[in-house]
Amino acid sequence: MRPTTILLTGATGFLGASLARALLAEGHKVRALVRPQTPRESLKGLDISYALGTVTDQASLRYAMDGAGGVIHAAADYRIFVPDPRRMRSTNVAGTEAVMRAALEAGVPRIVHVSSVATLKPRPDGSPATEDDPATPEEAIGPYKASKTEAERVVEDMVRREGLPAVIVNPSTPIGPYDRRPTPTGRVILEAARGKMPAYVDTGLNLVHVQDCAAGCVAALDHGVVGERHILGGQDVSLATMLEFIALHCGHRKPFRLPRAPLFPLAYAAEAVARVTGREPMLTVDGLRMAGHHMFFSPAKSARVLGFSSRPWQEGVMDAIAWFEREGMLRK
Repeated sequence: MRPTTILLTGATGFLGASLARALLAEGHKVRALVRPQTPRESLKGLDISYALGTVTDQASLRYAMDGAGGVIHAAADYRIFVPDPRRMRSTNVAGTEAVMRAALEAGVPRIVHVSSVATLKPRPDGSPATEDDPATPEEAIGPYKASKTEAERVVEDMVRREGLPAVIVNPSTPIGPYDRRPTPTGRVILEAARGKMPAYVDTGLNLVHVQDCAAGCVAALDHGVVGERHILGGQDVSLATMLEFIALHCGHRKPFRLPRAPLFPLAYAAEAVARVTGREPMLTVDGLRMAGHHMFFSPAKSARVLGFSSRPWQEGVMDAIAWFEREGMLRK
């Protein structure tokens, strides 16, 4: 794609901060759709423009789409625990449909929908899942996975029925700088780096550096196959291995393994407290349910189609810790 104006939703988020930089590096102009009150620290100093609005407001979307040569839709509500799943669904499903509809009506020639490996089913034998392992919303664990799966099906349906020129990318578990909130996995890395993660449950995940993930999204503008999924993943890693690496790097004691089953009552209690305090719990019921699967994925298709590659997962962990340190978050 020749350099053009790309409308980026979710620009102030974790992945969005790296997406904005990746687009600028490719010569594109970036127009970020942002809420008026949303902090923009992660975009400070970048030569980008802003369109005020939300993903559920059609008027602001129509304005933001004007003259755009492409759209990357990365806005999402990513939490494992939500007191009101309806709000999450409004952003992740209704918001996605609204963005796709506005892009279609504006005649935007290329769209990248940033989905998630949450829309795929882990394989029972623990082998890496591929783009050919889709889940249904009913099979997904928790409101986040269910809403992302439903949103992906909306995009696929619009491609099939209305000719929406959308490519789907499925990041695995991005890690690295600008995880300001932080994300659920970023929070695990942060707490482990603080020495406050003494124990874990046995599970596995696929770790990808957020900057590699962003580069894959941008590559999808040029090379992605319309209507198809493309996994943007790094390496499959056990949670134990990741936590042991962090403990060694930060000089903390090696964590020990806990069985899942006895933790469920504690998770229910933690969620009850969270509903009162408004603070996100570290231990959640859906998190424990997800931990029963090794969430391993293969990025082979993206390597072949997009030219995608990822650096070692250890670099992502160390870059995340270094960024947390620079931001003063390790000392909080």
